[in-house]
Amino acid sequence: MIAVEQWSPADGLSLEPNALAAVKEINRNLALTAGPGAGKTEMLAQRADFLLRTGICRYPKRILAISFKVDASQNLKARVRKRCGPELAARFDSHTFHAFAKRIIDRFRLVLTGKDALDPDYAVGPHRVQRRSITFNDMVPLAVKIVEASRIARNAIRQTYSHVFLDEFQDCTDAQYQLIKECFQGTSARLTAVGDTKQRIMGWAGALEGIFETYAADFDALPLNLYQNFRSEPRLRRMQNAMVRVMDSPAALTDDDLPGDGGEIDVLRFADDDDEANAIADAMRGWIESDDVDPSEIAVLVSKQQNLYCQKLRAALNARGVPFRDEDEDQNLASEPVANLIVDFLLIAAGQRQPAPYRRLLDLVVFGRGLDPEREYQTRSRWDRFVAGVRQRIAINETDLADLDDLQIIVNELLDIVGRDAVVGLSSAYAQGDFLQLQIEATTGRAHVLLSGGGDAVAALASFSGDRAVRIMSIHKSKGLEFDTVVVLGVENQTFWSDPDAERSAFFVGISRAKRRLYLTVCERRERPDGAGRWQIDRTEHDEFIGYATPYL
Repeated sequence: MIAVEQWSPADGLSLEPNALAAVKEINRNLALTAGPGAGKTEMLAQRADFLLRTGICRYPKRILAISFKVDASQNLKARVRKRCGPELAARFDSHTFHAFAKRIIDRFRLVLTGKDALDPDYAVGPHRVQRRSITFNDMVPLAVKIVEASRIARNAIRQTYSHVFLDEFQDCTDAQYQLIKECFQGTSARLTAVGDTKQRIMGWAGALEGIFETYAADFDALPLNLYQNFRSEPRLRRMQNAMVRVMDSPAALTDDDLPGDGGEIDVLRFADDDDEANAIADAMRGWIESDDVDPSEIAVLVSKQQNLYCQKLRAALNARGVPFRDEDEDQNLASEPVANLIVDFLLIAAGQRQPAPYRRLLDLVVFGRGLDPEREYQTRSRWDRFVAGVRQRIAINETDLADLDDLQIIVNELLDIVGRDAVVGLSSAYAQGDFLQLQIEATTGRAHVLLSGGGDAVAALASFSGDRAVRIMSIHKSKGLEFDTVVVLGVENQTFWSDPDAERSAFFVGISRAKRRLYLTVCERRERPDGAGRWQIDRTEHDEFIGYATPYL
């Protein structure tokens, strides 16, 4: 055990100021928001090391970490073991929400009575069977009932854990949050909720949204933001840090803390938007064909009205055969979990190697269910047989993906094997009325349009999923995403014209999506497009925003 003032980050790692403050916080609950690459998992591992090595989490108390996926839970556990050693890490319990709920059910099963009563050898399966079986989606609500009804269960949990970590907290459902509240609200346990609000990058209380805002109020949590994107190359991080110095100076680093020459930033100035569209489209074709950059790793971001600003760019990309997806146009459907489920399956059914969709489906269908090893093996085998069977039917032309009836049959078979309960569990909105069925029908219809066009099925579907297409979107839609190469279109006073703080925040979101290359474009003239309302043809560059990039060109 060491004194608090003598503790330093394990393995000599350096943390940004807000991360270090979060790691060493003793008295407050925390609400930490951050984007991809901000080192959220490492911050939690260092916090566990601090709490255990200093004795703030005093033996025999334990730390509870709750994640949403099995691999995330295991990764955090492994990282804590690496940071503070196996002896201290033995007091770090890392579970998914469903695994934590099942532990409560198994230990306090006798609290459940009536229609909820369970036999000692109950199973978790596709259907609810009186006393014998519950579904995956029953776990958390049943655990809530136990904790609500039993003071013994509540006290047992509260006496076990002095600190709780909640990873990817933005995905927390109402039932999961109710479980956390029943277990820990009003106790001395210190909670650290970490996630990406996908809204304003600044971390003050007014910037929180949804479940984060509710949690911050219920638990009097201190909001902090992690700004540094460790996945970005050093040159890009120094530009981001220059903005942090203006927006939240105590959270900024010195440039000496961000050494290295990696990364590329450039300001592209054009006489008009015709030149801009042709130059960017040519560059993108070069990045894809010569630099071997996956199209989905390229994004075009626009502050406002991207449908108007990108009209000429879309035409230029079409002329050069560069696949792109207009993210804002299809965003509502494409963001639906059931749409992603269906399109991911159609991708792996139509193409032999689709690692990203295949991994996402395995997480949903197999690994994310909290199954024991034997059940997990059985579920994986059943899933693999189903995928192979559908592929075989397509290969021998027994099933035609371009035929709407055949497509509907495949979609229904997919939903049956995944399980309707699991599908409904993808979104709280799916339990309401016929909303789920409408999304299924809309996705099937959209897939039919894409697949009946006569082109390559995988390429057509990928344009919907975004796996093999340049992404064109508003900055607002890009929050929480990251790309190898980002083009921020129209860094002009006439584009970023509203409240300066809000525009600065939006611009920071845009530039921090880039991992390796960032391009800012400026035009002297932009022709008024069809449908434009507020629009200025003559343009001037935004001196402040371009100024952040200038030292690092």
